[in-house]
Amino acid sequence: MTERRAQARHRTFIKGRIYFNNRLSSMDCIVRDVTDAGARLEFSDAVTLPEIFELHVPSKDEHFQAQIKWRSGSQIGVAWTQGLAPSWIDSRSAEHPIADRLAKLEHEVALLRKRLDAMQDS
Repeated sequence: MTERRAQARHRTFIKGRIYFNNRLSSMDCIVRDVTDAGARLEFSDAVTLPEIFELHVPSKDEHFQAQIKWRSGSQIGVAWTQGLAPSWIDSRSAEHPIADRLAKLEHEVALLRKRLDAMQDS
């Protein structure tokens, strides 16, 4: 399957809270597939939301203005309206995720070998 996205997506499973109606109404969601341009939001059921709303990500203490781009059942796709991408995603790591993971694992192996050598010397 060909990837049609212009930007790399980061698969996430982060709790979000949507505020609308001048912050008088809110609902929970799961933030999925985040990019610099937007995200996929997942709900427990199909929901009715205004076209533009505020998304709060409590674990990251970040707020975003989002605009709905598509809807499908209990999921919606949104674009960030102020052009501010989430700070917790790193676009560079999505370009070469396997190479980055391999480098981290090699570093961990080197540290473990040093510990093992130190234990054998004692």
